[in-house]
Amino acid sequence: MIVGAGFTGLWTAHYLLEQEPSLDIVVVDAEIAGFGASGRNGGWCSALFPTAWDRVARRSTDDRARALAAAMRDSVDEVGRAARAAGIDAHFAKGGTISLARTAVQVGRARASVADDRSWGGASTWWDAEETSRRLDATDALGAVYTHDCASLHPGRLVRGLARTLDDRARVFEHTRVRSIDPGRVVTEHGVVCAPLVVRATEGYTPSIARSRRVLAPVYSLIIATEPLPASVWAGIGLHERETFTDLRHLIVYGQRTADDRMVFGGRGAPYHFGSRIRPGFDREPRVFEHLRETLVELFPPLRDARITHRWGGPLGIPRDWHPSVGLDRGTGIAWAGGYVGDGVSTTNLAGRTLADLLLGHDTELTRLPWVGHHSPRWEPEPLRWLGVNAGLRVMTIADAEERRTGRSSLAARAMSRFVGGH
Repeated sequence: MIVGAGFTGLWTAHYLLEQEPSLDIVVVDAEIAGFGASGRNGGWCSALFPTAWDRVARRSTDDRARALAAAMRDSVDEVGRAARAAGIDAHFAKGGTISLARTAVQVGRARASVADDRSWGGASTWWDAEETSRRLDATDALGAVYTHDCASLHPGRLVRGLARTLDDRARVFEHTRVRSIDPGRVVTEHGVVCAPLVVRATEGYTPSIARSRRVLAPVYSLIIATEPLPASVWAGIGLHERETFTDLRHLIVYGQRTADDRMVFGGRGAPYHFGSRIRPGFDREPRVFEHLRETLVELFPPLRDARITHRWGGPLGIPRDWHPSVGLDRGTGIAWAGGYVGDGVSTTNLAGRTLADLLLGHDTELTRLPWVGHHSPRWEPEPLRWLGVNAGLRVMTIADAEERRTGRSSLAARAMSRFVGGH
């Protein structure tokens, strides 16, 4: 049984049935398939992993960390391959990612990131200002890091397409809220389901399950989208291969050019809500939406008059050590995957393939990757959790302002990186 019909749960069912078509698989979700972050993200299918590779290596070995980094890169291509094989048009375009450096401090971080990525098997490159402006004409760009290991896609089309492929192969029950998960049984609002193996694939909604409130912290990310933009505007901005983009500020922003020529742009900044509360109203923070629009126009002045036609958001799951994990407790029969910190579109695919091997008892290269069996510490009880998460968001905002003012790397950001997956 799989609890959660987002990417993790659906990919797990997909790969289980590829190997064992006769399996009886039940998938349940409190809303509809893809209702959460899987259907409401910014459409980056990247090789990003929120924990720095040297941290992964310290917990395992350099070789195992490199194997996980390689598996993440392979997962980008696997998402595209699997979607095509299933007949899903997810608007998949592997144009890579452009990470802009817009201050001297960011240039230093950018060059260091290229060297770090290459030391773990990546192939990112540094672009000077001229090459950067040719590919993406953003204000104040001094250069950029480019990696090919990212695709842009339409997450809603992908997750709903995956759900449809399971119609005749698994039993998917939407609008079925789970109250608790125990060995051999799942208690839902409609009754109890018994199963020898249960997968918890609930990501940002994990705190809603009994005894799981401190497993992951639900932090909101919000997104805006413009009207379709004319070819003349795109001729000036770039992104001709539908590259995704960001810059190297501390408070994360991200964007992409969609298949229908909209600009989609999102970022962090919405508050964490006391007690890990999740409510529909939290998806819409007018202050954050306006800040996103202002930031988008600051980056791309030709968009100052573009209409914002869509605004949305939702919670993503953050583990205490910012380290995603996947695993199976053979003693209880309970498996899990999650803690993607917003980098889940491809990571969920790797998780689904890994869970399939674990559940079927196969010893494979995937089941030996160093995130398998990792257990993050639980978050602190309230009010410490509320204070800590929101303080972290505030520090990142202050750090960006400090770097703009001083031209030096932020001490506050460096101190915070010890707690949020950095080096």
